[in-house]
Amino acid sequence: MSRDLLTIRALDRASLSRILDLSTGDAHGRPLAGKGVALVFEKPSARTRNSMEMAVVQLGGHPVYIHKDEVGLGTRESAEDVARTLACYHSLIAARVMDHGHLDQLAAAVDVPVLNMLSDSDHPLQALADLLTVKQLRGTLDGARIAYIGDANNVARSLAQGCALLGIELRVASPDGYGFSPEELGGFGAAVTQTGDPAEAVKGAQFVYTDVWVSMGQDDEAEARNTALAPYRVDERLMAQADDAWFLHCLPAKRGHEVTDGVMDSARSAVWRQAENRMHTARGAMAWMLA
Repeated sequence: MSRDLLTIRALDRASLSRILDLSTGDAHGRPLAGKGVALVFEKPSARTRNSMEMAVVQLGGHPVYIHKDEVGLGTRESAEDVARTLACYHSLIAARVMDHGHLDQLAAAVDVPVLNMLSDSDHPLQALADLLTVKQLRGTLDGARIAYIGDANNVARSLAQGCALLGIELRVASPDGYGFSPEELGGFGAAVTQTGDPAEAVKGAQFVYTDVWVSMGQDDEAEARNTALAPYRVDERLMAQADDAWFLHCLPAKRGHEVTDGVMDSARSAVWRQAENRMHTARGAMAWMLA
């Protein structure tokens, strides 16, 4: 367990549960009163920027948005020197990066905690929001069953790590070449399984989750991805094979590709609750890191 760099894989079960507890109510206090938080964005994001800025304010702090061109991680300045500069002014550094290695470099260079707002390998803040949403809708995480349909990307990876820690059943359905490797899948333990059949994955699931087929930086793979993942669209027919399931999506969604309008806008869609919970769990994560 480490408070130096927040990823789901760096947590233990007790720490993950504590972050979820801190994400509700007023248990977090105001640990950032009179302090600043640096928000470094190599990738743009509506939800991450808004949720993080509001979470910092709720903890009593002052958020400072920093565009990639202002720091140039590894180009204009080394990641280590950027971290040392920002640590002169801020009590926490949060970064949304293309290369996860930059997060490791930031965290190794300074004593202030570093929060991963997204990297090519992880999306811990999204996984926290997902788990809080499941807990809110069911009242408990015990006995939860989630089906993840599509590319086993950074969102799926952090969710799988969280489910493995908490003993939540997660079934991942992906086409060949888009799933977890056998080695990675084995590392998650028995809670996480993988199949090539979406119908098999959603059977008995209480939540059905998907993400876009083409993420930022994958435009040159768009045609191949769209072809391979087309049979993995979440539509009304697939949802009907689940257990009166809620629909989850990390957003932004490409309607008509990975999900239909009918599913996205249905009464069983929890995507806007997830989006709101990005703010609450960002607040909980920072409160835990600063404890």
